[in-house]
Amino acid sequence: MRTPRLTELPPPDGTWFEVDIARQRLVHWQDGRMHNEWPVSTALAGPGQREGSGGTPLGWHYVRAAIGAEQPIGAVFRGRRPTGEVYGTALADAQPGRDWILTRILWLCGLERGVNRGGDVDSQRRYIYFHGTPPDQPMGQPRSHGCIRLRDEVLLELFVLAPPGTPVWLHD
Repeated sequence: MRTPRLTELPPPDGTWFEVDIARQRLVHWQDGRMHNEWPVSTALAGPGQREGSGGTPLGWHYVRAAIGAEQPIGAVFRGRRPTGEVYGTALADAQPGRDWILTRILWLCGLERGVNRGGDVDSQRRYIYFHGTPPDQPMGQPRSHGCIRLRDEVLLELFVLAPPGTPVWLHD
């Protein structure tokens, strides 16, 4: 896959985010300098563009939508809507094995036709997000079903730093 150069997608204010799948790290870039870095958990299946692959898609994306601003920490989402539940041990014990989407959602949309946009490689239609995950789930290890999992405190910071339109580059 051809990796676009940052000059092909100039962020208007110099802010963008990088997800390094090999290192399981999220990096915040601002004005050409690394501003911060956090551990993430991407797909257990590794990188993958296609619908049904279970992989984390590669290439340039942007934050399409920010969902859940008024929800409490630990709010549970299904179909991008809050369920009214708040994650806790009783809920986790009652539903073992559930893929929890918690606290906030930053929904990604691909920018590269045929790579992560359109057809069976469309990241938006695959519902690829940054989202919160239970505190017992490890960071720095691939464990998701394709999304990028974050700790709640990091997700809340990212929710402010990456409004809709913010560029995100995912690579391995």
